[in-house]
Amino acid sequence: MDLSIKSPEELQQLLGAGIRAQRIARELTQHDLASKAGISKQAVAKLERAEGSTVETLVRVLHALKATQIIENLAARPQVSPLALLRSAQPPQRVRHRRMNPTT
Repeated sequence: MDLSIKSPEELQQLLGAGIRAQRIARELTQHDLASKAGISKQAVAKLERAEGSTVETLVRVLHALKATQIIENLAARPQVSPLALLRSAQPPQRVRHRRMNPTT
């Protein structure tokens, strides 16, 4: 599935559906999940329905579902091969503008 062509609203709906599926797979009610996450049942319901939510609510729900690897994947630093570093030139430390010499 190519997520790059989806609108933000469609992505929120996918996220909400995924959270709902994870909750049901773990046999939790919205109330149970809300209690584990330390948020209200209405916050869980809004998140699942893609009706707007806060980042904190999302993080609390993912933590309660033991699905924080999603956040870790987003925050992961790209791995660079040591050999690729040796083969590559030193990256520039700053950008310099070249002066144009007038030709006479």
